[in-house]
Amino acid sequence: MTQPIDLAVIGGTGLYRIAELQDVESHQPVTRYGAPSGPVRIGRLGERRVAFLARHGEGHSLPPHQINYRANLAALQALGATRVLALNTVGGITERFGPRVLGCPDQLIDYTWGRISTICEVASEGSGGTEVLHVDFGEPYTRALRAAVLAAAQRAGVALVDGGCYGATQGPRLETRAEIARMRRDGCDLVGMTGMPEAGLARELGLDYACLAIVANWAAGAGPDPDEVITLQDVLDNVAAASSGLPALLQALLDAP
Repeated sequence: MTQPIDLAVIGGTGLYRIAELQDVESHQPVTRYGAPSGPVRIGRLGERRVAFLARHGEGHSLPPHQINYRANLAALQALGATRVLALNTVGGITERFGPRVLGCPDQLIDYTWGRISTICEVASEGSGGTEVLHVDFGEPYTRALRAAVLAAAQRAGVALVDGGCYGATQGPRLETRAEIARMRRDGCDLVGMTGMPEAGLARELGLDYACLAIVANWAAGAGPDPDEVITLQDVLDNVAAASSGLPALLQALLDAP
């Protein structure tokens, strides 16, 4: 019998492991959708079992449009996860979301294309296909899990912006200034490349799912200096600084009754 996992964490750019995990075991399940991005590391934070999966692979070898999102979520579910906290490295568009800010968005706009975005499959030879699901996605993140994350941040003393709209773009290139201006007009506060189809698939699979957005830089043309050039080292430094409170936040989330 699969032991339950108290929390599954999917790490984004710059977040390839949880250093605080103890007694780590590695699992590499193969799902009906294929293999996940890499090994699932399961260990303990305190007395709680936590699973971690690097979305891009532990060597960051998978671009956003080629990640097998279905396999990642199905693998976590098969290993006993029911709650998934997605860590997404993003760019900030509006004033609340400058570099090194942590946010917990409550809305989402999908600008991606060509990605497999559902577990519903058409019939093939010898197969009757799958049930057609029309899941409610008005609130793309699980309300109860979002509330738990926000409460945990408060208990841990970690600054976390409540709300905001995540715009998911195709990547792997960054966006033009005109694209970011359009996204601002559309109501987006954050821009990233991996928020979808992950959130929609989690809903179809019946997983509780929330996003912790880690702002690495201003998006193109946003911020106080629209001509600022961001280097990869800037991004990594900002991710490291913004995520310094993650261990305390995760522990507070796990310790909640």
